[in-house]
Amino acid sequence: MYYDYTVSTPKNNFYNITHLVRDAVVKSKVSSGIAVVYCAHTTAGITINENADPDVCEDMMLGLEKAFPDNPDFIHAEGNSAAHLKASAIGSNVMVIINNDGLSLGTWQGIYLCEFDAPRTRKVFIKILKG
Repeated sequence: MYYDYTVSTPKNNFYNITHLVRDAVVKSKVSSGIAVVYCAHTTAGITINENADPDVCEDMMLGLEKAFPDNPDFIHAEGNSAAHLKASAIGSNVMVIINNDGLSLGTWQGIYLCEFDAPRTRKVFIKILKG
């Protein structure tokens, strides 16, 4: 089963999309399998990280800004090379095991769309595989 969702990203940030993945699992009626969460964009990514303390996402963004700062030597015409680097470092997809009708996430884990080139309207694709 395949589902797609639209996410508005007004600023560079980590957007918790765990509820979208749970919605896809419920709609699929799959009780055991895998959820593949994919972002088909080159300046945004998907990751799993802590969802209990919002400071973690702030720190992640700060760390990525320090690791991949904008650089006047970049030659990409659109001027968003740092966003491409961050997206490549984070990655474009995650897989989560579905067990007992739900996502097998850790107590503090959430699934995030990571925006590095805001504002944008992003598509998130979710494929539920029965297992």
